[in-house]
Amino acid sequence: MATKVSSNDDNSNESGSTATGKFEIFRYKDAKGLEAHPEALDVEPLPESLVPLQIKAVEAGLRDGQEIKYLVKMPGYSITHVWFKHDFPLPLHSHNSDCMYYIIAGSVRLGTEDLGPRDSFFVPADVPYTYKPGPDGVELLEFRHETSANLRHFSKTAKWWEKAVETCAKNRESWIEAKKPSLNC
Repeated sequence: MATKVSSNDDNSNESGSTATGKFEIFRYKDAKGLEAHPEALDVEPLPESLVPLQIKAVEAGLRDGQEIKYLVKMPGYSITHVWFKHDFPLPLHSHNSDCMYYIIAGSVRLGTEDLGPRDSFFVPADVPYTYKPGPDGVELLEFRHETSANLRHFSKTAKWWEKAVETCAKNRESWIEAKKPSLNC
């Protein structure tokens, strides 16, 4: 939920509106997850043969390895806060909108690159990508010029999903107890 702030600027009225819009504050404590914004992410279904493995991954703790909150959702702009815990099995996937990622804390392995706090990376629309959260996990922000996106899976093999189930089962307890990574820079 956004807080509207009034301004003493000559160009504002009592509601805080100016010629360019409203000044608003968005607080993390007010951010909602995907369950409150199901329209924010349209997940394309996996092939029927993989759905049972996807369900097993969820049952093994997939959701315990991530926290996703929508900080800002306004026409033409969104910021999503994501915390993937250590070893989270992020599938190869794409989105139908460009996205700039900013790492707050922790680290990721993206291809051959190790990225850490204050690093960023840009993924154009429809380009498949994945990354591996570091040993402390990763906390990052996703910036988009859209309020919703799709998620198209490219990890479409039973072998990948079987490994994801194993990874979730192995890490579930530590994910439940995990603390967000600290900013070490």
